[in-house]
Amino acid sequence: MARYIVWRILQAIPVLIGTTFLIYFMVFAMPGDPLLALFGDRAPNPALLEQLREQYHLNEPFIVQYWYYLTGILTGDFGTSFSGEPTSEILARTFPVTIRLAILALLFQTVAGLLVGLISGIRKGKLFDSSALVVSLILISLPIFVIAFVFQYVFAIQLGWARATVGQGAPIQDLILPALVLATASFAQIVRLTRSSVIETGGLDFVRTAYAKGLSRRRIIPVHILRNSLIPVTTFIATDFGVLLVGATVTEGIFNVPGVGRTLYQAIIRGEGPTVVTFVTVMVLIYLVVNILVDLLYAVLDPRIRYVK
Repeated sequence: MARYIVWRILQAIPVLIGTTFLIYFMVFAMPGDPLLALFGDRAPNPALLEQLREQYHLNEPFIVQYWYYLTGILTGDFGTSFSGEPTSEILARTFPVTIRLAILALLFQTVAGLLVGLISGIRKGKLFDSSALVVSLILISLPIFVIAFVFQYVFAIQLGWARATVGQGAPIQDLILPALVLATASFAQIVRLTRSSVIETGGLDFVRTAYAKGLSRRRIIPVHILRNSLIPVTTFIATDFGVLLVGATVTEGIFNVPGVGRTLYQAIIRGEGPTVVTFVTVMVLIYLVVNILVDLLYAVLDPRIRYVK
């Protein structure tokens, strides 16, 4: 197991370097001068402009700029935004908000998705199953911004059960409504995936043998059916955590959540390369770590899986 973990970490290194290289190249290739945008309609002072170019190494070739960035990461220096604030401080301020939002959404979609998918799979063809399939199809079909506006109008403006926008400091109770919105599409996917997996597992020989041995449904469903149905669902949930972090951009914009998504969107609009690359690098790191943890979780869910490399 230890050799496998080391092997996976070594595999992640070229992925991280390749991803940061591509992101840095795309930011470098963006049209326009981000420093000129800082001055708005005013004419910039040439000396100040040149000083800023030297400070951010913008006069250097692309590969030299990327080298400065890469060596900066290795020494814990994530660079400075064009506003003069270290990107590490922006990360420290915004990332906890998005992490809380993503964990809440992941919790909602996992608990509700597994429960509804399990009941739907066990009651295949019944009213509950048909209703769950229709609702999940509607949620998958609707764009996230439509769901966000509907939830905001109904639950916040009409019913008054939540705030329409997130308050100062992003308290956890204000994040519940955006988290529900963020969880809707993935909830529908988990319902369908769990349902299919439960139906397939329920027809296997070892489940029929368990019924023939006289085991109760209370033991067969959680131990034999649900546990063996979790591997594909776990893979989806893990990969979806990274999607939640990135996909929070729209939801954070609509609910005015001061998190990574909204900050990243504003950085892209302003052409702030250091902020964009730093945020994406951290997201890639989280994504890689979560995927390694999920691979290790496979052995817990299915003891037949052994890691030999």
